Amino acid sequence: MKWFRRRKAEDVAPAHLPNAEEAAQRFWQRWFELVPVVSAALGDGEPHRVEDELKNLVSGLHPDLVFSLEQGHMAMYALVITGQEDPRLRPYTDAWINAAPPSDMVWEFHDSVPPVPDPTEVIVNLGQVRMRLGDYRVVAQVDGDVVDVAVYHPALAGLSDQHRQTMTFLPLDVTLGERLAGERLRRVETAELEPQGTISLLELRSLVRELAGQAER
Repeated sequence: MKWFRRRKAEDVAPAHLPNAEEAAQRFWQRWFELVPVVSAALGDGEPHRVEDELKNLVSGLHPDLVFSLEQGHMAMYALVITGQEDPRLRPYTDAWINAAPPSDMVWEFHDSVPPVPDPTEVIVNLGQVRMRLGDYRVVAQVDGDVVDVAVYHPALAGLSDQHRQTMTFLPLDVTLGERLAGERLRRVETAELEPQGTISLLELRSLVRELAGQAER
């Protein structure tokens, strides 16, 4: 299950509080009211039932934040709220994760997209388009301690500009984790045609993790 949504300008949501700590406290108060309904909707395989409530809840924290509902690493489900490495939004995600309840068997919480164990098993549904991340191919060029990448998937050319951008970066984030991707990927491009000399997402993960380990020594 993968559900990833960015707030659109036409979406109606309550104004977020300028004080990040107050906004985080308000978020968690409302979350505890909603969580039984959210858990039930996910258990029934019908996340659309709580889409509007969650969209407004996250937008109340800050309208530029992005959120996703994931399968948890240790818990059943994970809620990810991220500013996509935007420094303007870091106070809000910091306050949110600092006020988060402890993880339990049902829910865990992340303030950046964590790497999934095997991204090649993830399938993303965009309307009628199903994109298997195992079908992605990447060209990676190492320059010192950073990497430039060109990302290819046969379905990317048929997507809208917004969805194409999302589906260029999302597989990198779930492969590397958002933090590592932000630290080690410099230039990211969408390839219209499959380039020569590509590697898989798992091979990219090995390359970038090795590069990061060498840089930290």
